[in-house]
Amino acid sequence: MSRIMKKHKTISRLIFFLWLMSMIGCSHFQELNLLTDEDEVSMGKQFAEEIEQEVAIYEDAAVTAYIDRLGQTLARRSQRNDIEYHFKVVDSDDVNAFALPGGYLYINRGLISTAQNESELAGVLAHEIGHVVGRHGAKSLSRQMPLTLLAQLFLGENPTLLRQIVAGILGAAAQIKMLEYGREAELEADAYSVQNLYDAEIDPNGMSLFFEQLLTLEKREPSRLEQWLSTHPPTKERLQQTEDLIRKLPSKPNLKKDSPEFHTIQRRLPEPKQEAGKQ
Repeated sequence: MSRIMKKHKTISRLIFFLWLMSMIGCSHFQELNLLTDEDEVSMGKQFAEEIEQEVAIYEDAAVTAYIDRLGQTLARRSQRNDIEYHFKVVDSDDVNAFALPGGYLYINRGLISTAQNESELAGVLAHEIGHVVGRHGAKSLSRQMPLTLLAQLFLGENPTLLRQIVAGILGAAAQIKMLEYGREAELEADAYSVQNLYDAEIDPNGMSLFFEQLLTLEKREPSRLEQWLSTHPPTKERLQQTEDLIRKLPSKPNLKKDSPEFHTIQRRLPEPKQEAGKQ
């Protein structure tokens, strides 16, 4: 390659680098998604396999089947129903749930125990589906991908080193980051979930009731909400938005609030451990 061509190639890389850095500081960068649906599902599957080596999955077949049925009911009526969804229960007393890219969703046993009726539980599942609908995991990964693109530009002739860098970026750091969606993404997932519940013939007021429960739990047993509070906006803000959105929905009779099956499943679960000194 001539010296002139090399110079032009270096300049092109520099221009791209400067553009990329300006994008990183731009608000539109938060919405950037470089992944196809196929990429997202593939990465989600990989992350799910890795995470399931770190967390204990609750293996009660009846509980798992119920959560999957309820989740699939919501997924079919969601605004992104052209991918396959996977629902699993984590064996933890903590009140929490999370979604990985590509339709891999997890809900803690402690959250199922905390819900008072099926519509409350469905609200949480719909919220996690909302993250998938909003492609929040894919966008989170995309915000890290400029680093891999830069590595490809500057290390294109060293594929071994490039693979090492990509593996590091899409490893543990990515798993942590994709679970921290940020305030805007969480509120957007709430908005998707209200509509999802309504379309699935489930009472969206269950979400409001669950948020009210969380406000009580924050005072009584804050340790069970540690993970939830660290990755979600203030519960009062979410409650207010949810109530506002529900008021705007057209009236629809006979929305489902509860089911005997929910309470049967709930009774199968062990009681969450109380904090010391709490009753």
